[in-house]
Amino acid sequence: MDAILLQILNGLDKGSAYAMIALGLTLIFGTLGVVNFAHGALFMIGAFCAVVMNRLLKLSVETIDETKTDFLGNPLKVNTPYVEAWFGEFGTTMIGYSVPLAILLAIPVMIVIGIGMERGLIKHFYKRPHADQILVTFGLAIVAQEIIKANFGANPIPQPTPDAFRGALDVGIYLGFEANAVVYPVWRFVYFIFAAVLIGGVMIFLNYTTFGMVVRAGMADRETVGLLGIDIDKRFTAMFGLAAVVTGLAGVMYTPILSPDYHLGMDFLVLCFVVVVVGGMGSLPGAVAAGFLLGILQSFSAMNEVKAILPGIDQIIIYLVAVVILLTRPRGLLGRKGVMEE
Repeated sequence: MDAILLQILNGLDKGSAYAMIALGLTLIFGTLGVVNFAHGALFMIGAFCAVVMNRLLKLSVETIDETKTDFLGNPLKVNTPYVEAWFGEFGTTMIGYSVPLAILLAIPVMIVIGIGMERGLIKHFYKRPHADQILVTFGLAIVAQEIIKANFGANPIPQPTPDAFRGALDVGIYLGFEANAVVYPVWRFVYFIFAAVLIGGVMIFLNYTTFGMVVRAGMADRETVGLLGIDIDKRFTAMFGLAAVVTGLAGVMYTPILSPDYHLGMDFLVLCFVVVVVGGMGSLPGAVAAGFLLGILQSFSAMNEVKAILPGIDQIIIYLVAVVILLTRPRGLLGRKGVMEE
């Protein structure tokens, strides 16, 4: 039981990332009908917002430290980050919390990038075949990847876990297991809670606000909503920006778990498209449910006991599940009739 619980927990943090990225993908497809292969790049850009914030907080000024001297007894010059020079210990704490603080940077950056991407390029491909959309957005993803590589290098860049969330939590002891039977990193719990709040917020926004209800009506029947005098195009553009923010924030908070590098977006892109297809094209609840389901299945398949029986199963389990589900339910778990059906 402790091994099963541990694998479920492992699956939840993977599933959280899959669910948030897939939610953003589904928002874009459901509103605009665009198959966006640049969506993984948005996850990567969000992750590098955390890198940029960390570097900004570490910008330093050269000062003289009277408490340190060289072999001649002269005071040493040291580089002190501006935030430490200005705010003292609070500045040091800010550097340690650079990842959550990066949310403040990522939100405006992702809104600008998302809306700019939609207005500058993707709007010209709304009525083009999906193959054209895939080609142009995949090319955009490669461009973004190379820009990141040119500016940040090819190696992963580790990001700090905030001091208050370092270490591990003994989960098993709360459930009646022996001490240290199920120990899990605290930040992964934080990531899961963050994902649940963010996904819940998006669902509430879409279901219980006037803006969200108009968007959902436009997803169901765009022409009728337009005939009512509502500028649905502007609302759909805003939804593209929202999708970019959701995906970017998923990338920001994932950086202490997986150090970001230039191909991070591509690593998640294919998996999350599989998640979207399994959940059902255009289905927001389906994307979220499939994200957590496939994350947990992937975690169980990575167990040594399973790999001893089926070597390499952890690398293909998601695709096997996708094949089985699509053979039995061609529209996915919660897919809607008519979506991508000719």
